[in-house]
Amino acid sequence: MPRKRAAGYDNQRETIIEQAAALFARNGFAGTSMNEVALACGLSKASLYHYYTDKHQLLMTICEGHIDRLCALVDEVAQQDLPPEPRLRLLIQRFVEEYRDAQNEHRVLTEDVRFLAPDDQESILAGERKVVKAVADAMCAVRPELDRSRMAKPLAMLLFGMINWMFMWLKPDGELTHERMAVVVSDLLFGGIGAVGLDGVPRKKR
Repeated sequence: MPRKRAAGYDNQRETIIEQAAALFARNGFAGTSMNEVALACGLSKASLYHYYTDKHQLLMTICEGHIDRLCALVDEVAQQDLPPEPRLRLLIQRFVEEYRDAQNEHRVLTEDVRFLAPDDQESILAGERKVVKAVADAMCAVRPELDRSRMAKPLAMLLFGMINWMFMWLKPDGELTHERMAVVVSDLLFGGIGAVGLDGVPRKKR
């Protein structure tokens, strides 16, 4: 008969993942030990191994969880059945919001996925492909000829280039908010620099 999990088991797993993501983001995967993760969680090393067998399992859980949330975001937006431009704007807004709330996980995914086994890397890459395809498809809905020219994916990658590294310079307590920058990214995508609203509100089309 399987042993019952103790009360709070899932909450403790979440705490471990949060602390590990923060340590990996700050010190790098290679520069973080399981002992440091255990100390950050207030656990003994033996207790930590009760939840996760090694650092690689921790890393996979962090990366997989982040990708799963991005894929869920894509599905939620798709279910709203919006017209093309509002759909793409909402995708951008939701991505920026997700990165704001998961900066450690995003940095770990960006910098440390190379430490995973090849099969695990491929699993994460499959999720990333789904997310990029969703944005490329949304762009094609706005401008159908992008599909024929094979420019949809490159433009989607350029879009992610604008928002993926926002955590490097956009401070949570700064004058610019993530909500405002999501609007700026959309404006820049749809109309170029001349379309960016300087007061946080999209400029009206002429």
